[in-house]
Amino acid sequence: MLIFGHTGITLGTALLGNTALRKGYARRDGKGKAGTPPRRSLEAEPAQNALSSDRVWQITSLGNRIDTRVLLIGSLLPDIIDKPVGQFFFRDIFSNGRICCHTIIFLLLIALIGIYLYRSRGKTWLLTLGFGTFTHLIFDQMWLIPQTLLWPLYGFAFEKLDLTAWTQNIFYALYTDPVVYVPELLGIVILSWYGLVLVRTRKAGFKGRM
Repeated sequence: MLIFGHTGITLGTALLGNTALRKGYARRDGKGKAGTPPRRSLEAEPAQNALSSDRVWQITSLGNRIDTRVLLIGSLLPDIIDKPVGQFFFRDIFSNGRICCHTIIFLLLIALIGIYLYRSRGKTWLLTLGFGTFTHLIFDQMWLIPQTLLWPLYGFAFEKLDLTAWTQNIFYALYTDPVVYVPELLGIVILSWYGLVLVRTRKAGFKGRM
């Protein structure tokens, strides 16, 4: 999975999770709706009539819980670190774009520090980053590479790859392999849709971080 697949599908997963949480709170509280949408309805803007205020509130409420910009960075964080290190700066040593940051140890480190920051200071940004990293490992199917995922259980050295062939294959697969291009297209659709909703809702007076 590449850039748009990781970011878009992670965002979609977070949106679904946020909606499920709100519905759970609604059932627990015995109410028909989880929370009350802002009083200013999208009816104030004629161009927004296609969206109900409750549906928009479900979407924008994610931005009230977390900073989705941090989420998107987290969804790419293992690649942001590992690919420059393993494929460029220390290519002779690693020759692999999936190294330390594609491991459970890295994920646990983020999660533990994130829990500490949340409990001590009420900060959620590192937990958000950790969730993005978690989805990255899932979408990369890292369980198929246990020597990396469970590093250093199988030793401290990472498998070396033919990066020239990998680069050629990934670009070819982007046009020919649905396992590669379908997630990218889906991610583009989700990101475009979410961006459009944000533009519309901000014009209508709804608040929320990206």
